[in-house]
Amino acid sequence: MNGEPPSTRARLRAAARRLLSAGLQASNRLRLPGPSVLPVAGAVVGLYSGLAAGIFANLIYLVRGITTATAELIRLHPVAQLKSLWEALASANWHGEYAIIAAPLAFGALGLSRIITPGGPRDQVKARLRLLSLLVVGGLALYYPLVALAAVNTMFAHPRGLPGTLEALPWWMMMLAPMLGGYAVGSLLRKHPETHGHGVPEVVRAVKRGGEELPADRGLLKLVASAITIGSGGSAGREGPIVYGGASFASTVGRTLGFTRRELSILMACGAGAGISASFNSPIAGAVFAMEIILREFELRVFSPIILASVAGTLVSQGVLGMEPILPRLNYSLISGWEVLLYVVLGLLCGLLAFAFVRLLHGVEHFFAGQGGGKLSPWLGKRPLPLRAALGGLCTSLLIFINPSVWGSGIDFLPLAAVGKLGLLFLATACLLKLVGTALTIGSGGSGGTFFPAVLIGCMAGGAFGSLIHLLFPLSTAPSGAYAIVGMGGCVAALTRGPLTGMMMVYELSGNHALILPLMVTCSIASALCHYLTERKAPKVQTDADLLASTSVRALMLEMTPVPANLHLQPLMDQLLSTEGGTLPVLDADGAVYGIVQVEQLREVWRDQALHMMLVASDLARKLPILSPTSDLTQALHAMDHEDVDALPVSGAPGSNTCGLITRAAIRRLLYAHHAHQHAQGEPVVAPTETTLVG
Repeated sequence: MNGEPPSTRARLRAAARRLLSAGLQASNRLRLPGPSVLPVAGAVVGLYSGLAAGIFANLIYLVRGITTATAELIRLHPVAQLKSLWEALASANWHGEYAIIAAPLAFGALGLSRIITPGGPRDQVKARLRLLSLLVVGGLALYYPLVALAAVNTMFAHPRGLPGTLEALPWWMMMLAPMLGGYAVGSLLRKHPETHGHGVPEVVRAVKRGGEELPADRGLLKLVASAITIGSGGSAGREGPIVYGGASFASTVGRTLGFTRRELSILMACGAGAGISASFNSPIAGAVFAMEIILREFELRVFSPIILASVAGTLVSQGVLGMEPILPRLNYSLISGWEVLLYVVLGLLCGLLAFAFVRLLHGVEHFFAGQGGGKLSPWLGKRPLPLRAALGGLCTSLLIFINPSVWGSGIDFLPLAAVGKLGLLFLATACLLKLVGTALTIGSGGSGGTFFPAVLIGCMAGGAFGSLIHLLFPLSTAPSGAYAIVGMGGCVAALTRGPLTGMMMVYELSGNHALILPLMVTCSIASALCHYLTERKAPKVQTDADLLASTSVRALMLEMTPVPANLHLQPLMDQLLSTEGGTLPVLDADGAVYGIVQVEQLREVWRDQALHMMLVASDLARKLPILSPTSDLTQALHAMDHEDVDALPVSGAPGSNTCGLITRAAIRRLLYAHHAHQHAQGEPVVAPTETTLVG
């Protein structure tokens, strides 16, 4: 360079300046609308759902290890302890390529956000880039310590898994652990009644209400309480808190990114689906769960974010929890066409079991809440929650002595049933006692989900049914393990009323294409039967949809005087700040209602004094459809969602100087009052199973 003439150096400097200027101009023209950011946000949410699944599973293992293996570990020599720790860390799934790929992308996006000139729409671009990049960096910072924690927890594991652990556990510890765990959970949740529930119903309800906010602190509390319940031996599933935690994190991220309600609902479904994917190591089932049960739609625009979230959650979960499948790979298949009829019967059995599970869980909850008959139920209802949950844990521990599958989620017994190593008596008692034990644990005040127990109940029922059938017709039927695997999907489909979720989950877990036909038959029939029985037995109460459809806009609208089109900015601001919800209807130049103006629209102009005399109401108003007072609230909410607004103008009476304004806040107040009235009548605040709300 020093030997070049000055003119060459000048040209190079000028070219570099032009290139830099062009880059800055291009970055300033960058726009990140919600639909384009949604897939990336979905992947980030999936990353954190996978981390939540890893944290939750390790909390369970830690509580279980403290309960069952601490004494044995302490007896080891310090040198042996260090050797075990080193071997565990060396065999962990560190996946250094995650950091190599993600770190440059995250820091590159963070650097890009710093060079974009602030102002106007660019502020949103800067904020979105900054938040997404920091979330990726935070995820990496959590991932590797979590892998180390998972490696440490393997030191507590028994070589034969949970069955071997329970065999070595003293009888008094087996009896005390669920009781003490129930007391601890009851004490933790006593002052937080809003955290009761299983996680999935609350997510479904929030999505149905247009991406309603889910507080993240409740998700953390659910996670800790459920880890104590399951780790100490309570019969419950681990999917509920993970689904809730993923959705609540997605809710917070989506609001920070400025997503619309529709985008918020999709992002919350991403978090829920990634939680299922991470829990079962089944990304397709998690994606189907998000679309079939949470969103209840299969539109093309929701595929990318949900699938990316499921993939991210599964990858993180595999790194933290390992890549070992829950079920061994077995080559089961249909032996003859007549066997389809047996899978029809299995579907009927799974549907009846799921319905019995729902009814029993309802009954136990009412009994421990003091709403049952006799003298014991009212006495229990007056006792504090820790005592009720401890009593439920004690009853569960008695069932564990009869059949060890009642302990925890029972997932360690699934492969044993799938390969046919469990006898008919064990399978039958496990099916019934797991159903009763889960109802006792959750109904008495414990915390956890019903998804995992449904998997075990279906597996044991299918295995028992298959053992009996194979005993009667050994040449024309598959081994009992095939029926156990199909029964898993049947009970999940019946409980959630999601046949596709049940089919895809078991198909992924088994890796056996030959079982897809039995799965389709069993899952469809089980889901339909449980749905029919539940709806037939359910009391005819007014749902939110019924209430919205039967209430007219006139009943909730505000009578307001619309502002003229030529009203200047300063008086318009004064009126907006004094109105409910910061919204005013605006007239057009002909005196007809044109649309609305909201206080949020003044955010970028109110500081500029020069604009106060230049802008008028018509410059800021947004044209919107005008509702009729006779329209129902369902139509009003649909129009608000379509326009992505919180209020809509309502036409006034002919010759009147006023018009109406219907707001989303007013509709929410109506629903909250309706729920409070239902609660006062003795109905539960949260339905006791996913079936009631998901259906």
